Amino acid sequence: MNTALAPRPLTHTELEKALAAIRIPAYPVVVAEVMREAQKDDPQIKVLARIIASDVGMSATAVKLANSPMLGGTNRVRSVQQAVARLGISNILNVVIAVALRNSTDGLPDEQMARFWARTSSLAMAAGVLARKHVGISPELAYTYALFHDAAIPVMMLNFPQYVEHCAHLLDDPESLCEREREHFKCDHAVVGWLLARNWGLPDSIAAAIRYHHDPDVYILPERELPSSALALIAITIIAEHVIAECTRSAAVVGDGAFENAKLFLGCSDTDIDDFHELVAAVLA
Repeated sequence: MNTALAPRPLTHTELEKALAAIRIPAYPVVVAEVMREAQKDDPQIKVLARIIASDVGMSATAVKLANSPMLGGTNRVRSVQQAVARLGISNILNVVIAVALRNSTDGLPDEQMARFWARTSSLAMAAGVLARKHVGISPELAYTYALFHDAAIPVMMLNFPQYVEHCAHLLDDPESLCEREREHFKCDHAVVGWLLARNWGLPDSIAAAIRYHHDPDVYILPERELPSSALALIAITIIAEHVIAECTRSAAVVGDGAFENAKLFLGCSDTDIDDFHELVAAVLA
């Protein structure tokens, strides 16, 4: 979800009070373990493969991602070891983070979360695929950002029993969601998502993109607040979300203004968008 009308800005005191009352899911041990190995001068693929293979969810996600259009492989991989070899360090981290995010929402209604994460996973894959076609945007970062940018919605559901009652019907209406969140809970999922991203050690560009992805002034924010590299992640995800909505003939969750601004920022033509439809259709197949 991207862009929203701006509600009254929270004061610093209100924001601190709201965030102090929110329990952010702990940095998962498995993420820390993979991160330690990945940051070594000579990371061992065998070690990473063993960590991935120890979890059924991570194994399935690794193989699915390795065979996806985002990676562009022609020969299908069938084992975790093959998948890890194709994925590379950044995408291995994406696999672990994706599964850890889903696991962090235990306790919420299974059916509701299954739909939420299925949509999130499709969007992340589509953003990664489109980023491969756009010079200067890392597919791995685009995937991570799209996967994480709305992850605070289930976190807020866990923290606020009234969240579903007040906000669930607005999940497809980004122009109202943040306003309703601030009205009832004195914070919104963009701010909580920023905190979650920082606590989990995600790159600063992703954390910044999450923090501002609903800001109506997102395209004119100073570079020190929102680097152009972070803004590119927001823009490519807006386009991916728009194209998915058209491909699935679902209600568009991206306003026309947000979509046109994203196209303009990235320099995408109507012909590019037509090409993107074919790429995204392959992701959704």
